[in-house]
Amino acid sequence: MSNYKKIAIGIISVFFFVILVNFGLNFWIKKQLPKLIHEKNKTAYNINYEKIEVSLWSRNIYAETLLVHPKNQLKNTTAKTGIYTKIESITIKHFNIWDLAFRDIIQAESIIINKPEVILYKKNNKLLNNSKSIKTQIIEPFRKIIAVSNIYLNEGSIDVVALKNDKPILSVKNIILKLEGILITDATLKKKIPVEYQKYALVCDSLYYKPSAFYHLTIGKISTEKNFLKVKNFALLPEYNRREFVQKLEKEKDIYTLKLDSASVEKIDWGFKNDRFFFKANSIVANHLDANIYRNKMPKDDLSKKYLYNALLRKIKFPLKIDTLQVLKSKLVYEEEIDFTKGPGVLTFDHFNLQATNIQSGFGLKKADDLKIKVNCRFMKNSPLDVDWRFNILDKKDSFHIQGTIANFDVAALARFTKPYMNTSFTGTFGNYHFNFYGNDATATGNASLEYDDLKVKLYQKKNPEKEAKIKSAIANLVLKNDSDDNAKKAAVELDRIQEKSFYNFLWRSIAESLKKILI
Repeated sequence: MSNYKKIAIGIISVFFFVILVNFGLNFWIKKQLPKLIHEKNKTAYNINYEKIEVSLWSRNIYAETLLVHPKNQLKNTTAKTGIYTKIESITIKHFNIWDLAFRDIIQAESIIINKPEVILYKKNNKLLNNSKSIKTQIIEPFRKIIAVSNIYLNEGSIDVVALKNDKPILSVKNIILKLEGILITDATLKKKIPVEYQKYALVCDSLYYKPSAFYHLTIGKISTEKNFLKVKNFALLPEYNRREFVQKLEKEKDIYTLKLDSASVEKIDWGFKNDRFFFKANSIVANHLDANIYRNKMPKDDLSKKYLYNALLRKIKFPLKIDTLQVLKSKLVYEEEIDFTKGPGVLTFDHFNLQATNIQSGFGLKKADDLKIKVNCRFMKNSPLDVDWRFNILDKKDSFHIQGTIANFDVAALARFTKPYMNTSFTGTFGNYHFNFYGNDATATGNASLEYDDLKVKLYQKKNPEKEAKIKSAIANLVLKNDSDDNAKKAAVELDRIQEKSFYNFLWRSIAESLKKILI
C-alpha cells in the first residue's frame, strides 16, 4: 500500500472519528443539559423549554420558549409570588465543552436573550424588601448553572406587581441591555454591587414606577452608558386630585406635579467605595421643566424643624458632587390655598432658567467651594426677575447671601395671589425693586430699595369677596405711600427665622418686611 493511500485512509479515519465523537458528545450533552437544568438545578426556580439545540462545531446552544417560575408554586397554584419569566429564545455562544461535560456548568463567552417577559409578584408595595435579595435569589443561584462574560438582552420587559390590588409597582418595556466583561466571584458577591463589568449600555421605553402611595412617575425613554444618562418625557404625578390628596395628609405638605421634556447627565462616575455609595457628575441639564407646587393650609401645621439647604446637603451620608446643574426654558408655578372656597393664590415664574455650580454633599469634606445659584425668569408673565444666591455647605451656622432685582412690575398681576389668599388687590407699577439679604439659621439682615408709581390698594369684604370694602380701602390708601417721587426708597431689614418654616418662607417674609417699611 502506497504512502498516499495510508495518508488518505488516516485522514478519512480521523474525519469519521471526529464525526462519531461529535455525534456522541452531542447526544451525551443533550442528555446532560436536561439533568443540569432540572435534576441538578439547586435554584429556587424551575426552568422549562420547548426546544433546545447544541452545536459542537460552533459551540453554541440555542433554546426556544423558556419558562421560569418558582418551584414552590407547584405546591400552591392559587396565589402567585416570586418571579415568573417567559423568554422567546436564548443563544449561548462559544460554551466550554469540558465545563459542561465534567463540571455541570455552562461556561460561555456570551448569552443572547430575546424578548424576555419578567413578572415579579409582591405581597407588599415595596419594589425590594431587601437590597440583597437580587444577589441571593437571582445572581448567586443562577451563577451555579451558567457563567458568561457578556450578556445581550433584546426587547425585554419587567413588571413588578402588588398582589394586594394587582396593580404595577414598576413596569419597564422594550429593554435593550448590553453588559460586557462580566465577572462574578465569591469576592464580588460580598460587595454592594455583586457583579463587576467593563462596559454596559441600557435603553428602555415606557417606564412606570410608583415610589409611594401618593405619587407615580413615568419616563418615555431612558438611555445610559457608564458615563452618561439621558431621559425623555419624565413626569412625577400625584395619585389623587387635590381634595383627595389633602384629605389623606396628616400634616401640611406641598403637592408636586413635575413634567420634563428631557434631561441629560454627563460624565457620570458612580458606584461603591469601601461599601459606601458615591455619585459624581460633570453636568445635569434639564430642558422644559413644568413644575407646579401646591400647598393647602387645611391640614394641621408641621411643626418639625425645617433645615436650610446648607444643612440638608451637609447631612447627606454619601459623597455627592455635581459640578453644574442647568434648568432651561422652564416654568414654575406656586399655588397656596386656605380652603377650597376661593381658589388658590398663584405665583408664576415663566421662561425660567437656573444655573447652579458646586453642588455637593458634606460627607468626608473639610473644605468646600460655595454653592452658587443664578436664576433669571419672568415673574407673573411680564416682569424680568434675576436672583443670585450663594452659601457654603460646611458652614454650620447655615449662612447664605441672596440678592435679586425685579423690574417693570405691574402689581395688578399679583391679584392672582393676593385676592384669593389675602382678600386684597393692588394697582400701580414697581419700576425697580432690589433686595440684598444676608442670613443664617437664626436671623436675616439686609436692605431693599424700590421705585414705584401710583400704588393703590383695594380690600374686599370677607363674607362677599367680590365686593370692595370701601371704607377699609380708603383708610389703607391714606396710610399707603402712593409714589416714590422718582427716587428709590430704601429700607433696612432684620428678621428672626421661624424654625418650622422653609427657606422660601424666610425669604418671602424678608421681602414683605422691606415692602412694609417702604410703603407704609
